[in-house]
Amino acid sequence: MNRPPLQEIRLRDFRCFPSIEWKLDAPATCITGANAQGKTSLLEAVCVLLRLQSPRTTSTSDLVRVGTPGFGLQGLWQDHSMAVRQDGDGRRLTLESKPGVRSSDYLALARVTWFSNSDQELVVGGGSTRRRYLDFLGVQTIPAYRKCLRDYERALRSRNLLLKDNRPRREVAGFDTPLVENGNVLMQERTRLVEALRPHAAFAASWIGGNNESLSIDYQPGAAGAFPDALEASRAEEERLRQTVCGPHRDDIGIFLNGLPAGSFASEGQQRTIALSLKIAQARHIESSTGQPPLLLLDDIFGELDPGRRNRLLGALPPESQSILATTFLDWIEPDFPMRVWTLSGGGLRSLS
Repeated sequence: MNRPPLQEIRLRDFRCFPSIEWKLDAPATCITGANAQGKTSLLEAVCVLLRLQSPRTTSTSDLVRVGTPGFGLQGLWQDHSMAVRQDGDGRRLTLESKPGVRSSDYLALARVTWFSNSDQELVVGGGSTRRRYLDFLGVQTIPAYRKCLRDYERALRSRNLLLKDNRPRREVAGFDTPLVENGNVLMQERTRLVEALRPHAAFAASWIGGNNESLSIDYQPGAAGAFPDALEASRAEEERLRQTVCGPHRDDIGIFLNGLPAGSFASEGQQRTIALSLKIAQARHIESSTGQPPLLLLDDIFGELDPGRRNRLLGALPPESQSILATTFLDWIEPDFPMRVWTLSGGGLRSLS
């Protein structure tokens, strides 16, 4: 059996786990067990170890086990040792036993795609959910994306504070240049990302839905026309609302099923299929653009799908990717699907296969 990229992970004081060590030896792994045992938290720990980002919260304090000063994660990815520690002194990264590495060097090692029930918000939720979807992809596939996004958000925050305080226009305009320069790059890259995702998402939706669904997506920029012109034209509205009203922080993705807006006309089952298709498209774009298939983390996404869609979903996943699934029941999986199964109970893991 080929060794998977993620070969082991160790948790200390992360969420509900005082300590746990897990060695992985299969391309496809499943964690099963009753509710409230920590299956999601174990997948979350993998994501935080590899991407320094939780898909469930933006506050690192939420990740620390109650009553402890901080958490620690260690792992082995393609024989590279990596570790992240977070406590009152901040975050510390270690790569190949060398402490103090830059986050950019650390993040260059591994890629991840996260699937969960909340992904349905990609279809029915607000634009911020779809922007985060693009940003999570952009940071993993475009070298300059992370810095550009941070610089844009910094300029936007500063500009909005001045507008809120009704400061003179010349002070507000002092942040126009970094806002526009970084905003233009973000909009260009997001346009390319949506164009690249479109065929992957359409194919996945057709496959999972049994060839009954035609999915299309398009990029909807948060500025009409050229960004500098739109910013200038919005001055009166800015002064009235005291905030920046156009730019990539207002970007969105239009999602259409059989030509109709999916958020309004798709059934709940179709919405779930669309969300899964968008995540599969994300994974396939990571693989095609970086040459490295991402690790797939699938958190209990199967319960709302019929057995046919569940198994077609497994068949639609990038075949070269390592996958880790969390689910309560396994009776729907085809018996010949190769998978190592573990059960999680009482804070401990036990192999079932």
